[in-house]
Amino acid sequence: MMTNTFPGRLILRFGDVPWPPRSPDLSLCDFFLWGYVKGRVYTHKARHLNELKDAIWQEVLTIDHQLLAQAMDDFKWRIENCIQEDGHHLNDIIFHT
Repeated sequence: MMTNTFPGRLILRFGDVPWPPRSPDLSLCDFFLWGYVKGRVYTHKARHLNELKDAIWQEVLTIDHQLLAQAMDDFKWRIENCIQEDGHHLNDIIFHT
């Protein structure tokens, strides 16, 4: 897998880090959907893969439309913020040690 390095964009103890060209900050599924669904699906305690798949589908299908609208508004804000920050990390995504 090929990655790009963005020097000077993140201060770390061990120097620059190979950073993939796709940021999870800008993916609706990564910053909202998977965490939301995971938190709800594992309350079902599925015992078989098919039960887990069914539980995932059920949770995805029952996500409140107002919640999805808010997630899309947040997504739009992240895109706009990324453009304003010239591709640097978003202000609310800070890596602490």
